[in-house]
Amino acid sequence: MTAPLRLSAGAIAAAVNGGETSAVAVMEETLARLAAYDAVQPQVWISRAAPENLLAQARAIDARVAAGEHLPLAGVPYAAKDNIDVAGFATTAACPAFAYQPGQSATVIARLEAAGAICVGKTNLDQFATGLVGTRSPHGAPRNASNLAYVSGGSSSGSAVAVAAGLVAFALGTDTAGSGRVPAAFNHLVGFKPTKGRWSTQGLVPACRSIDCITVFTDALADAQLVDSVVAGFDMADPFSRPLADMAITGKRIGVPRADQRVFFGDLQAEELYERALEVLGTQGELVEIDITPLLEAAQLLYGGPWVAERTAAVETLLRDNPDAIDPTVRSILEPGLAMSAVETWNGIYRLAALARHAEALWESVDALAFPTTGTTYRIAELAAAPVALNSNLGRYTNFVNLLDMAAVAVPAGARHNGTGFGITLIGPAHSDRALIAMAQDYLAAAQLPALPPLDTGDHMDTIKLAVVGAHLEGMPLHWQLTSRNAKFVGAFTTAPTYKLYAMAESVPPKPALVHSSDGGAAIALEVYELGLAEFGSFVAEVPPPLAIGTVTLADGTSVKGFVAEPRALDGAEDITHLGGWRAYIGGL
Repeated sequence: MTAPLRLSAGAIAAAVNGGETSAVAVMEETLARLAAYDAVQPQVWISRAAPENLLAQARAIDARVAAGEHLPLAGVPYAAKDNIDVAGFATTAACPAFAYQPGQSATVIARLEAAGAICVGKTNLDQFATGLVGTRSPHGAPRNASNLAYVSGGSSSGSAVAVAAGLVAFALGTDTAGSGRVPAAFNHLVGFKPTKGRWSTQGLVPACRSIDCITVFTDALADAQLVDSVVAGFDMADPFSRPLADMAITGKRIGVPRADQRVFFGDLQAEELYERALEVLGTQGELVEIDITPLLEAAQLLYGGPWVAERTAAVETLLRDNPDAIDPTVRSILEPGLAMSAVETWNGIYRLAALARHAEALWESVDALAFPTTGTTYRIAELAAAPVALNSNLGRYTNFVNLLDMAAVAVPAGARHNGTGFGITLIGPAHSDRALIAMAQDYLAAAQLPALPPLDTGDHMDTIKLAVVGAHLEGMPLHWQLTSRNAKFVGAFTTAPTYKLYAMAESVPPKPALVHSSDGGAAIALEVYELGLAEFGSFVAEVPPPLAIGTVTLADGTSVKGFVAEPRALDGAEDITHLGGWRAYIGGL
């Protein structure tokens, strides 16, 4: 299947306002998309509006436009995470025992609908917005839109997938620890997390009420900016609301983690993609390596300090009276808050205040930060085996942001070979929202990212790319080991100019040994093939020593799995590096 055809909020509103289409026509198409994708991932949704209700709302929008109103979001279909009140829908926070019928919509919902947007439904989430994975819901786990074996990210899981699958033009999420950014990265989206208080949280089921933010997922920065122009603004009904203030970022010093503090949890592709993003950012400003230790310590307070008790406070009655109604992993996170003392709480507040001073001083040396959104991603099966530890890994670069009163916008920065997204997040001081969006626009314009990977509709096979340099090349004696596994030819490439090639002694059939060299080396010709995971595993099992499968860096800086050699492979071997490849050597025999 081709890449998902995603919707644009700005384009829809312009077409409806201009009479090029109608809100009813947009909704009819939306209903068709929803029905088609239900066969792939019905767990994206907790509740949806009836089609006749949605069409009635669309007709009302068309009537307003016909009467002369210009609506910034005319006829735009959107979704809301099911911890945000929308009149006419139950609010459940993914916990049926907690569900209630709100008397009115949240402030942000009211503002969106006044602007002409139509909420098609409430999306799934990690229960009580506690998680960065999307697997902690009784309604099932929404999966990555480009690879169903992988997590969607959470807690705003359903909202991200609804946009990534092209079901709605934008979707509201929430963000306490990164829930509005991590799913954006995994699903090739923009995730805009405004400054605390910029968007009202009236009508939001709190996770940590003092630091919660409502966020938006979109396919494009322009749509995030459009939604912000509609919903941002002071709200007397929200005790944490703040007057609007837009702070410019005039400098171009971009803070990045010190090299020894960049952790990718073994994900080499994420590491490479981050380095590529830094290369682009380095053309737009000065990269400044910073010590992120104070930021990491602040992040630890979110789940290791008194903010756990703030999470507990939001659901204390249910936790005490009906604990079995809560997801076991979520319950294990919330329960320690019941025993937290006031002394511990104040000590945590004091420590955060000290760390906030470090963060404030940071803005004297840099103008914005550019961090990986996450260091890696995981399969759903992996999260089932280690739900807390792996979730914690995903929050390394996100957990501190709200605690330290920063704004952030997550943007795509490439795709792994398995289709899952990698992203970076631009982070700035409070009220730098608009300036961060402008920086992100400059980055995306320069990055020239490749086309989106295909939408996984269930017929997608998880694959691995494999580089071969010798007897497995096309036309060579062991090439059948690839064709018998239905390996797909990707292309002919060369390595980075840091390898040496040797013809091994007494090898039948003749085989080369590819060795990385820190002292000289050359670009070596090779071919890359793509195999399914099971086929790759069976292939590796047949690789005889002293050869092995490792990681090979290509000339463009990307890495693939490929043949490497143990030191003993060089015993009696002939150095043929100067020939540039195995075919040239075989042709000369």
